[in-house]
Amino acid sequence: MPMNSYFMAIYSFFLFLISHSRQRYVLGDTAMQKMAQSHVFLSGMGGLGVEIAKNIVLAGIKALTIHDTKQCKTWDLGTNFFVREDDVLNLRNRCEASLHHIAELNPYVQVMSSTTPLNEVTDISFLRQYQCVIVTEMKLSLQKKINDFCRAQHPPIKFISADVYGIWARLFCDFGDEFEVLDTTGEEPKEIFISNISQSNPGIVTCLDNNPHKLETGQFVTFREVNGMQCLNGSTHQITVVSPYSFSIGNTVDMEPYLHGGIAIQIKTPKIFHFAPLQIHIAMLALNQFQESFPQVNEDTVKWLSRMAQGSLAPLTAALGGVASQEVLKAVTGKFSPLQQWLYTDAFELVTFLEKVSHEEFLPRGDRYDALRACIGDSLCQKLHRLNVFLVGCGAIGCEMLKNFALLGVGTGRERGMVTITDPDLIEKSNLNRQFLFRPHHIQKPKSCTAATATRNINPQIKIDPYLNKVCPATENVYNDDFYTAQDVVVTALDNVEARRYIDSRCLASLRPLLDSGTMGTKGHTEVIVPHLTESYNSHRDPPEEEIPFCTLKSFPAATEHTIQWARDKFESAFSHKPSLFNKFWQTYPSAEEVLQRIKSGESLEGSFQVIKCLSRRPRSWPQCVELARLKFEKYFNHKALQLLHSFPIDTRLKDGSLFWQSPKRPPFPIQFDINDPLHYSFILSTAKLFAVIYCIPFTEKVSLQLEGVEFVVQTDETVRKPDPIPISSEDERNAVLQLETAILANEATKNDLQMKELAFEKDDDSNGHIDFITAASNLRAKMYNIEPADRLKTKRIAGKIIPAIATSTAAVSGLVALELIKIVGGYPFQAYKNCFFNLAIPIIVFTETAEVRKTEIRNGISFTIWDRWTIYGKDDFTLLDFINAVKEKYGIEPTMVVQGVKMLYVPVMPGHVKRLKLTMQKLVKPAANKRYVDLTVSFAPETDGEEDLPGPPVRYYFAHENN
Repeated sequence: MPMNSYFMAIYSFFLFLISHSRQRYVLGDTAMQKMAQSHVFLSGMGGLGVEIAKNIVLAGIKALTIHDTKQCKTWDLGTNFFVREDDVLNLRNRCEASLHHIAELNPYVQVMSSTTPLNEVTDISFLRQYQCVIVTEMKLSLQKKINDFCRAQHPPIKFISADVYGIWARLFCDFGDEFEVLDTTGEEPKEIFISNISQSNPGIVTCLDNNPHKLETGQFVTFREVNGMQCLNGSTHQITVVSPYSFSIGNTVDMEPYLHGGIAIQIKTPKIFHFAPLQIHIAMLALNQFQESFPQVNEDTVKWLSRMAQGSLAPLTAALGGVASQEVLKAVTGKFSPLQQWLYTDAFELVTFLEKVSHEEFLPRGDRYDALRACIGDSLCQKLHRLNVFLVGCGAIGCEMLKNFALLGVGTGRERGMVTITDPDLIEKSNLNRQFLFRPHHIQKPKSCTAATATRNINPQIKIDPYLNKVCPATENVYNDDFYTAQDVVVTALDNVEARRYIDSRCLASLRPLLDSGTMGTKGHTEVIVPHLTESYNSHRDPPEEEIPFCTLKSFPAATEHTIQWARDKFESAFSHKPSLFNKFWQTYPSAEEVLQRIKSGESLEGSFQVIKCLSRRPRSWPQCVELARLKFEKYFNHKALQLLHSFPIDTRLKDGSLFWQSPKRPPFPIQFDINDPLHYSFILSTAKLFAVIYCIPFTEKVSLQLEGVEFVVQTDETVRKPDPIPISSEDERNAVLQLETAILANEATKNDLQMKELAFEKDDDSNGHIDFITAASNLRAKMYNIEPADRLKTKRIAGKIIPAIATSTAAVSGLVALELIKIVGGYPFQAYKNCFFNLAIPIIVFTETAEVRKTEIRNGISFTIWDRWTIYGKDDFTLLDFINAVKEKYGIEPTMVVQGVKMLYVPVMPGHVKRLKLTMQKLVKPAANKRYVDLTVSFAPETDGEEDLPGPPVRYYFAHENN
């Protein structure tokens, strides 16, 4: 390759990595590079074929050739989301109709088409140019021929076959006799802190308390920082799990005694997978048929399969397309465990409740929904058309969900039906590789409006109302009770738990079904929540995310995550928090002269001393910004280490005689500044730039000349932890007055001097220097504590709390959610609904029953669930006593307490509460804005004396009697 072409290829791949940043966290650069060198052949441009094409082009393979010989028909409008009505009218080939739409998904992928017929006599030697061949909608005999050809090549071409038959789907993979996988799970290698290693055969390694190793027998580990058994450091051992907190590593009898410390690090080892050809599987099926001349086959299964085999259920196609696409990526990258070798899945629970539906319901009617109608019947199709859906979030999952809605005809009814979507975000470049409705020319446009337009292109009949709001308490005037009541289903496509919990509470109060899903890399989950049948999202809580202890961040980091979080905290403190306090103070006291006068008169102004100190040290030029950055370097990476070692020397021991500095505590080592060290230089440059930004000072890229002659004094007599709060002394006051007087006299306390620019951390703008600072600061701290450094990508992921994402997972979860949507629309019983968890890397897919709603017994046969809400309609003169009597009369039980939120309205034992019985409800409680009711909590006396009162369901009290 010519040198210019070589550099262009490197530059092009660099741009490709930037645009696929979220996916890099899933696959890694090595797999991404392999993928960007792979040419794939895909036959069949029906619904499944176009799903696979979409996903692998978004992922970023080098080239894709799509193949099809069929013409577009009206049927395809409900299966292939890239076929348009014009393609049907002009009898275009499905492949050619899809080509442009697939190609514009990713400018880094070359997409070509082929319409040459493929059959049993076709010369298929042209397939040698491909690394992977995928076939759909193909006869089994031709599949066998192609599979045999692929296996005969050296190296073998990876072969994948996939099909959807109505509500049934299958997937087959053959990657050759031996297929090497370098990383079977994609998980970060585990690091285990060690508390003891026995001198025995086998030697037992014990982990620190509350730190289970989570290893498996047969895995390999290496060791570092072990004191005592020095020969273990750098060596590799296969382990056998003894308990969650210990494992054995072989004979350690002849090793020197273990003293302290040490980390065991999991080693990723390659694994070989073996595949059998399709021919063997066909032969086994034939053998089974011969051995069982009269196989017992469920008649219902045969009936429904024969009736629906020609149909296509778009959600099932999306789900299988996501799984199949991930197998394609495994085939070309060698990353993650491949499927071995068959996957069968179905949505049979859909038809088990359609027994009474007439055969005519499934017959074609010549429209875009014939493929769907063949699977679920016309009546259910019509219900989907009349559906009102609220979709929260138009990111990766949201885009996939809208595509499924369009294919299902959701919100297309003439008299009823609407899809309402909302998302406050604008489209970013990094969104394009997984949010498939968006293109480069959409960057910086609203997600919701752009997604709405793109969805109408798929199905012009769909009605979509886009909003740009967050769904939160602040927007309850927009998404009010009437809004939720008008919805048939709420679907979330969110990336945070807090928003999910809020929306769940609104659905619970409005008795609306909720469909939730989420992904993290190759993992995904779906949850269906149905009023009166299942528990709600808030019925269960994930364990809270573990926070890093303050002392660990401040003085005793032990892992890369600690140093990155420390650097992020320093960013927030120096460039966000301090400028914010500075600005707020001078907004309160806009004149330096006024502040000076008040301090001199003895007045105490909160925060004044810190603000004046900041003003007096304010840099006025780029060299001063560099000097300030240099001071920070010395403070963070030299003085702090000297101070800590001064307070706790290396040989410090605890009361029990053990060393203070032992695992997981690491002693720091002071760093001597070296301008020729790229890491040191990077810290100075990035820090100085950020100071220049917050102080509104022009900056350059040159720093070397400004670093000479700067002197630093180590203060080793400071205490490790200053008292909090720090008392203000008379000396502090004198210094503050002097500093402020000096600034005023020097004309350095003007209006412009009393302002700073606050920085909000932004991870996605690589030009702002935020990640540059955090990467340099984190890795310097890691070096100071002898911790493994992190590259920029890992730093960005941890500091920005980025959720790894890939199109395959989002496609799969959206399809699974849409299947549950059909069940909700059809009013299916509890046992029909399924939650799902999958990890496409392993691969594993687990379907579980939903959690059935629990009943709370009060007494006398009275019970309630979280979905129950009692209702009382009052009058203008309704008193608290009238309310209590109304509850007793309507529900057969007398309240003993009445509470509104945290406000106790009536507790008999509280002084004066009995008198409240005569007060009107209007005087005691007030509804929120735009509401004519209040929600109250009532409690009841238990059946047994001595027990606490039992809270009942929420009681909604309406101030005016309305029959609605």
